[in-house]
Amino acid sequence: MADEYLWWKHGLIYQIYPRSFCDSNDDGIGDLQGIASKLDYLVELGIDGIWLSPINKSPMDDFGYDIADYRGIDPIFGNNEDFDHLLDEAHKKGIKVILDQVYNHTSYKHPWFQESRKSKKSPKRDWYIWADPVGTGPPNNWLAAFGGRAWAWDHKTRQYYFHSFLREQPDLNWRNPEVQEAVFDTMRFWLNKGVDGFRFDVINFFIKDKKLRNNPLGFWGPYPRPYDWQQHIFDRDRPEVHDIIRGMRKILDEYDERMMVGEVVDEQRDPGLPTSYLGFGTDELHLAFNFALIYERWSAKKFMEHIRYYMALIPKEGWPCHVLSNHDFHRARSRYSFGRHTLARSKVLAMMLLTLRGTPFLYYGEEIGMCDGVVKRSEIEDPLGKWYWPIVTGRDPFRTPMQWTGEKYAGFSKVQPWLPVNSDHTVINVESQRRDPDSLFNFYKRLIKLRRDTPTLHAGEWLPRRSHHKVMSYYRVHKDQRMLVVLNFSRRGQTIKHKHNRRWEVVMSTRRSVGDKITGNVMMCRGYEATIFKEW
Repeated sequence: MADEYLWWKHGLIYQIYPRSFCDSNDDGIGDLQGIASKLDYLVELGIDGIWLSPINKSPMDDFGYDIADYRGIDPIFGNNEDFDHLLDEAHKKGIKVILDQVYNHTSYKHPWFQESRKSKKSPKRDWYIWADPVGTGPPNNWLAAFGGRAWAWDHKTRQYYFHSFLREQPDLNWRNPEVQEAVFDTMRFWLNKGVDGFRFDVINFFIKDKKLRNNPLGFWGPYPRPYDWQQHIFDRDRPEVHDIIRGMRKILDEYDERMMVGEVVDEQRDPGLPTSYLGFGTDELHLAFNFALIYERWSAKKFMEHIRYYMALIPKEGWPCHVLSNHDFHRARSRYSFGRHTLARSKVLAMMLLTLRGTPFLYYGEEIGMCDGVVKRSEIEDPLGKWYWPIVTGRDPFRTPMQWTGEKYAGFSKVQPWLPVNSDHTVINVESQRRDPDSLFNFYKRLIKLRRDTPTLHAGEWLPRRSHHKVMSYYRVHKDQRMLVVLNFSRRGQTIKHKHNRRWEVVMSTRRSVGDKITGNVMMCRGYEATIFKEW
């Protein structure tokens, strides 16, 4: 395929949280057959690939991010035959499939760890990070991401094991060549099945300091969480991790058009860290998530500052990607809700996401404007919410069932789902928005189609215009075509100026008619206007 439209580079990738997408067997939990039944919907929307949050066998201490069998499907989602069917059907419809793979740690019920903890002489002892106590305490001061010490005491073998997250999620020892080869074999297993790519969880955590040195203390983030009171110098982002990633890239390069995208965790939220995991753009990750926009307030100026900085750091042969929501963060519509202007803001965000240079990732339900759910304390499933209520309510509100219809359980299931359905599902749902030509869903559909059909929007260069405190604007240029994207973040009209007289024609807009023409060097932008122009 010509690089003019390479699926992972110029297409749109849709994240599915399988537990919450569609329940086919009425047990209250989404599953693989449910996803397969909605492939035509995804075709209608216009997506190119789906990223499935973990579906491997797991005791679900962290809802699949604690894997007990890297090659098996958890029974709550189905079985390997169900996955093969989903993969085949997706490919028939032109949809690629990306698996979420968690290789920093396993479940404590994984056979590797069960063998490792049998004795200090176990052949798999060095597959995990074990260490003797220092004095009467753990080997060092490292903290776990979910709170508390990152070391768990094993009474039988009288040593500590390391866990970056829950004590039920012991970290693999990536310094062991046997671990590397075991994981690489797992990658090949799925690639040989036909999987099109991987999303790697916390990929910058893979390698830890060999000497287990203490992390420096000090406030290390914008919010006062226990985990942030430590600079994570020695338990992540070690230089050797890049050798591991280069090894992974070589495996994917053995296959046609496969890709890998990495989650690079950084409390400082500096786009410079994820871009460093792209290497030269040809030897490490294909894509690395930049979460800076997720944390930013509603501000054209701030958004543009982050995007300019991020784009400048992408290596020459590298490629950006953009995300506004996922399973770990508040939904974009909830973050930027503003009364009767919320829908207008959602359309501004949609046009920004789909007109920037790079690969857009869309979280399920974002296309209809799903909001954070309301989950009572008695209904919480997420361990973070259970432990830290009410200071932290957990991630469940971002993972509520997909709102397909206005029926009792939103068309997700015929029984009570594993998490409560949002009460607004009677208004915000796929069925009702399909019928409304001005809905967010139909806006996404038109925008996605325009992006796919227009090389300038999916493959062109991105050229920012001079800063404006309320309006974000930039050019997309490809061959002889120049397009202008104008996004007014204000509810009031704003004026932007060009250095020279220009002639623009409206291609798509929230406030103008398609085909309208504008000439001159001054442009009035209506409140919350989102418009794509082409030069004529």
